[in-house]
Amino acid sequence: MRKIEMIVIHCSATREDASCPLETLRMWHLQRGFSDIGYHYYITRDGALHEGRRLEVPGAHAAGFNAFSIGVCYEGGLDAAGRCADTRTPAQKDAMDVLVKRLVRRYPGITKIVGHRDLSCDADGDGIVERHEWVKQCPCFDAAAEYGSFALWNAGRKGGSND
Repeated sequence: MRKIEMIVIHCSATREDASCPLETLRMWHLQRGFSDIGYHYYITRDGALHEGRRLEVPGAHAAGFNAFSIGVCYEGGLDAAGRCADTRTPAQKDAMDVLVKRLVRRYPGITKIVGHRDLSCDADGDGIVERHEWVKQCPCFDAAAEYGSFALWNAGRKGGSND
């Protein structure tokens, strides 16, 4: 099994009034030349958790970080006018909480949980990826603030498996 150090949260960048089932997302990724959907997990608006790529296979969701991360995507991320917004339903939030906690328990090497936007380049070199440096706004909420404490808990624990 590959070493997992990070969870990267994404949104599908679809409007809150439009549906984006797993197979549509998979088709978009195949059309871009991916071998399969780029994410390991996808959470639809009803809170259903869908498996994408097998965890043993690196994702295709965050260039430079795929080898050691798990990609989690939720359906949505844009309001009805197409602007970036936290459109997660209560069911999606609950499903994401459960999934992230489960992954952190299973993979003790996870010490960082971030949004895709947080992996943008630190253009001014100050050690912080600031809003003006984001290449994209995905996942349209502050994933590092919302889930960072889960990773801190993992960083402080001993033992566990990473398979």
